[in-house]
Order: sequence, then structure tokens, then C-alpha cells
Amino acid sequence: MKIKFIGAAREVTGSKHLITTNEGKKILLDCGMFQGKGLETEAMNRNLMFDPATIDYLILSHAHIDHSGLIPYMYREGFRGSVICTNATRDLCSIMLADSGHIQELDNKWFNKKRMKQGLHPVQPLYNQDDTEKCMELFIGVPFDRRFYINDKINVKFTHTGHMLGGAVVNLELLENGEKVHLAYTGDIGRQHNRILHPPTAFPQCDYLITESTYGDRLHPADKDTEDDLLRIVEETCVTKGGKLIIPSFSIGRTQEIVFVLNDLYNKGLLPKIDVFVDSPLSVNATDIFRMHADGMNEEVRSVLKYDPDPFGFNSLHYIKNVDESKALNDYQNPCIIISSSGMAEAGRIKHHIANNISNWRNTILIVGYCTPSSLGARIQEPGLRFISIFGEIHEVNATVEKIEAFSGHGDYNEMKTFLSCQDTAQVKKTFLVHGDYDVQQKYRNELKSIGLHDIEIPEAGQEFEF
Repeated sequence: MKIKFIGAAREVTGSKHLITTNEGKKILLDCGMFQGKGLETEAMNRNLMFDPATIDYLILSHAHIDHSGLIPYMYREGFRGSVICTNATRDLCSIMLADSGHIQELDNKWFNKKRMKQGLHPVQPLYNQDDTEKCMELFIGVPFDRRFYINDKINVKFTHTGHMLGGAVVNLELLENGEKVHLAYTGDIGRQHNRILHPPTAFPQCDYLITESTYGDRLHPADKDTEDDLLRIVEETCVTKGGKLIIPSFSIGRTQEIVFVLNDLYNKGLLPKIDVFVDSPLSVNATDIFRMHADGMNEEVRSVLKYDPDPFGFNSLHYIKNVDESKALNDYQNPCIIISSSGMAEAGRIKHHIANNISNWRNTILIVGYCTPSSLGARIQEPGLRFISIFGEIHEVNATVEKIEAFSGHGDYNEMKTFLSCQDTAQVKKTFLVHGDYDVQQKYRNELKSIGLHDIEIPEAGQEFEF
């Protein structure tokens, strides 16, 4: 068996890990899009480092675009194998990939206009909405905690990670040369006390472990502090200063978590009487899917459902789909909260909201999760920043920039260590760290040694290992 690490190798985006069995079957773990690297991403996303037509099975840990976003591109390039994932992941991909296809088309149209002015030939988008619809025919949804037999030598079982709805550890069992090999790929690991999702659960013993390391050098503050901080920021921005609170947030998971907390504050009579806008068509559709998968929620949400039929909705909350309604928020003069995607502020409507509000001292931009260093979400956090370029225009930075890391969907290093402690570390032959910045991974490797994991690799992009 061989494993080739293609994406999310010493970085936190573009997850792709290719397994080739001794009999030549090719299994791809995730097929994520590279994001947040500016012009570099175009070339990186087109260079898959494999022929999509040769892939037999794609096993998907969860629906985030940095893990699923190149599946339509694979389809366009000849992939016709099966995409195997949890039921919720399949449902979320049906809207997330369609949204990504729409963005590809719009971005490509804008890009080609620039090329034509330079006398260059137009280029094709990575994929379009037609590709996203066709690739969904390849998806197979599998319930959690049930063995799915791909063939007589390969089977998979999904267990909860608590990172996002449908997010799972991929537990692969392979029959190689007459012996069973157990490989676990954690995907992204969530919080042990997520506000809305089913908590992470122990996963079967593995021989080889591939695991994320995003927050391998950080600890999150307590949840109670987080909710108090959010309420403080809302009151300071919207009540004291009479401004707008702009929250870049991923449409899937984090937006629903923030809305759930605001809903709780509303039910308790603590939320100021202001309008809250969720300005993301994808968030609206995703929230409907959350309502369909109550089995993916934790006990707290199920308890809330006993007295509140909709924990993702309250009277002053408005979900926006229409572009004209989104643009109208530019002229909205009253204090309000605007939650919009994407979480790293690299694309989508949030870039417009930041551009329109970053120069007003009354406003606050609240970062609620990890941002890659080159992204707009990271750049606006630079200490002492006076000016920033957005859409090619220079904006003066007068708004307050705050950060609440505990809304992150990624567990910190203690939470990840606790999650991995379900393994008998003496039986784990080799561990691979992916989905993390290299300096963070080096620190996290030492943390994992403290729980008994011993042979720990930090693969580079393109590096291959054979067992």
C-alpha cells in the first residue's frame, strides 16, 4: 500500500491524500480546493498530481470546500468512481458544490474580461454548475457507525468528529496480501463541547493514522467567556457606538452556531433590540439541511427543540438570498449584525460588507475562526494596520477588529489529544500530520509524543510512503 500526500501538506487547505492498494485500487481521501493563496490557487487547483479517471473511490470526510471543492473538477476531467460519505455530507455537498460552481463561473467571467483587455485568450473555469449537478450522481450516503463494504477487500465506517454536520473519521479496513490493515483519517477534528453538533466519538483502533493539526499550538478560551465576549461586542458596537457588527463566517456550521447562540441570548432577553442579517444564500439552504438532520445535533439542541421549534430563527433575524437585499444593507443606517460568508473573507458578499464598513469607527469586524495568513481575514488583524486594499481599492482602517477563537470548528491541541487518546498508541505504527502550518505541526508533534504516539511524519506536498 502507498499513500501520497497531495494537499493540506504543511498547510491548511486543499486536502487530498491518495491511497494505492497492492492490487492497484486507487482511493482518494478528500478532494479539497486550495483557498486563500491569491493567484497561486488557480494553478494549484488545476494540478491534481493524478489522473482523475484512474480514481476508483473518493471517500469524503466532510463537506467543507477545502475538502470537497474539486470533486466537480475531477468529474470534468474524467472521474466516474464513487464518492462515499455520510448522508449529511452528501446533502451539504449538493448545495455547497453548486454554490462553488456559481462562484467559479462568476470569477472566471471577471478574470476573462481582464485577459481580453490584455490581449490574452479567455480560459475555462475550473468547473461550472452543470459539472456540480452531474458529479452528485456519484455520491453514496452512508449512516454513521455502520460498516459499508466497497468490495470484498475494502470497507469503511464513519464515526463522529464534531467538526461540522456530517463530519466524520474515515475508518478504512483494507485486505492487503491476506492481512487486514486499519487506517484512520480524522478529517478535521471538532470541539468536545460543540454548541450544536454531536460530540466527537471514539473511533476504531488503527494501524496508520492521518490526522489534522490546525490548532496544534493553541488553546481555546472557555465557552462561557465566548458568549459573554460576543454579547459585550454586540453591546459596545451596536448600542454604545450605534454601529454595525460585521462577522465573516463560513456558511456551513459556524453560521448556524453563531445564530444558535444569538437565539439563546434572544430567548433570555439579553440580545439588544437590533436586526440580525444572515447574508448568504448558502447559509439559508444549509440551515434547512441542519433542520433535517437532528440526529447530528447534540443533547442541548434537542432539549431546546422541546420549547423552541426553531433554534436557528428568532423575530429579529433575517435570512437574505436576494442580491438587491444584500446591496440594500450598504444603505441600512440602523445598528445591526451582519453575518456573511466566507469565513476567511476571501470571497463572497462579506468582502463587500467589509469594504463598505471598515472605514467607519462605529463599526466592528469580528473574526470567529482560523484565517490563512494571506487571506483578507488574516490581513485585517495585523496590529496597527492603517490601510488595506480590497477589490483593488485602498480603504482606511477605522473600524475595530476583534477576534473570538472559541467559535472555531477545530479543536485545540488538548481537545485533539483527548480525541486521539481513544487509540492504543502502541498499536499505531505511524502517524501523519496534515492540515496545519509547518511550524505548528512541529510543536504539535511533541504534544502527540506525550500521549505515546511515536513514529510521526509531517509529509510534504507530493511525498509518498509505502508500507
